[in-house]
Amino acid sequence: MKSIEPIEKEHLANLYFSKNEVIPEPELQKARLAKLFRSQTLGNLLQTKVLLTFKAADEQIYQVYTTVWAVGNDYISLKGGMTIPISSIIEID
Repeated sequence: MKSIEPIEKEHLANLYFSKNEVIPEPELQKARLAKLFRSQTLGNLLQTKVLLTFKAADEQIYQVYTTVWAVGNDYISLKGGMTIPISSIIEID
């Protein structure tokens, strides 16, 4: 398994993402979505940042410390207009 690589939010534009789901279990997908909505609320009300762990198309796992501004059907939006597919997100801390 590859190590987790920290990445700055501004560098997310250089990454490619797979359409494959990183969490196969539906219950865990629901829990991830709940955490994302909680992160969105904290980000909008208190500008609270979270640590997002996600997998890129090259199978490398990254972590970014950022504010979640919006949660859509397929993507989350971060400050500065950056987006990450929800299906690529492994964990929210």
